[in-house]
Amino acid sequence: MTTIYKICTAAEWHEAEHAGAYRGSAVDRKDGFIHFSTAEQAPETASKWFAGQRDLVLVAVDGDALGARLKWEPSRGGALFPHLYGDLELSAVLRVDPLPLDASGRHVFPDR
Repeated sequence: MTTIYKICTAAEWHEAEHAGAYRGSAVDRKDGFIHFSTAEQAPETASKWFAGQRDLVLVAVDGDALGARLKWEPSRGGALFPHLYGDLELSAVLRVDPLPLDASGRHVFPDR
């Protein structure tokens, strides 16, 4: 199983739980796909796009369950990032963890 990760606000995730699917952030919808990261990419994603933000969650997703809608495409520095073309069905979600800030303002990732 390939686990991929989505960082989003707790409010966005609460809305997804209520709706039965995650349809992406405003940036995702503008780009036409939902941005994900690997475990190795997620800390840099957090510092680059979510620096200092509170009330975030880290959503772990079974990438294999997404089928052909998941594409691995070059992004930052040519690295391949997982992009989902379509909604994230909650049945593919493995877990959701808070992503708090430490005393220095960096996000604290859960053990994966």
